[in-house]
Amino acid sequence: MDIPPSPPNIFSRKRRVAARLRMQAMADAGRGVTTVARELAEDVVDRLGFLREDFATALVLGDRTGALARHLKESGTRVTIADPAPLLETVTVDEEAPLPGGPYATIVSLGLLDTVNDLPGALVLIRRALKPGGLMIASFGAAGSLPGLRAAMLEADGERPAPRIHPQVDVRAAGQLLTRLGFADPVVDGWGFDIGFESFDQIVGDLRAQALNNVLANPGPPLSRSAAGIARARFEASRQDDGLIRERFEFVTLTGRNPAPRF
Repeated sequence: MDIPPSPPNIFSRKRRVAARLRMQAMADAGRGVTTVARELAEDVVDRLGFLREDFATALVLGDRTGALARHLKESGTRVTIADPAPLLETVTVDEEAPLPGGPYATIVSLGLLDTVNDLPGALVLIRRALKPGGLMIASFGAAGSLPGLRAAMLEADGERPAPRIHPQVDVRAAGQLLTRLGFADPVVDGWGFDIGFESFDQIVGDLRAQALNNVLANPGPPLSRSAAGIARARFEASRQDDGLIRERFEFVTLTGRNPAPRF
């Protein structure tokens, strides 16, 4: 019997948890940033409104705004809220642990699956925690995000580029993955938005405040002072007439159901 290969160790679980704990600490200190979290939550609320479907139970993963849980509770859904970082006042869950409770009528994951080492395994875990016919909605960062920052980092590193920004999932590949993993009614949407920043330092700080910073197992050496200056100059060279530098954030939303048994 062949043993399936272990998933590659691309992301550090320790660094991932540390990033989310720092995000929570910054929020508690009044320095939190929820721009991306708001967009993700509002998008799912819109999708649920379009479906016009009632869910008895729901598991919500990674919604920092609370907007999604409130929306579901207002419609009569019994909601379990979970976060992948320990020591928070929620249920602990990550890609290596079983999901809490269940089975659920719907599971929503926001901004988490782009930094798991075993994306297929995480999706299977979600599907198995759904009731037959239950709905999964998972949104996370996609290929094409942060083009300005990527270019700035590449220029700063020169001839020896270091791994600084995460590899990201292509929308087409995500759709093929859902079908291969046995989800019924798979739908994959790519979408995105622009955010204006005042400086290179602001975008770096905002990414850290949202746990969107580097959590690679091999993050590469830190930028030297001179290299950081090159990155700053390159990024800020695209400043527009209103004084802001606009950066693109791309996301993919996976929607699928746990197949109901056929009789």
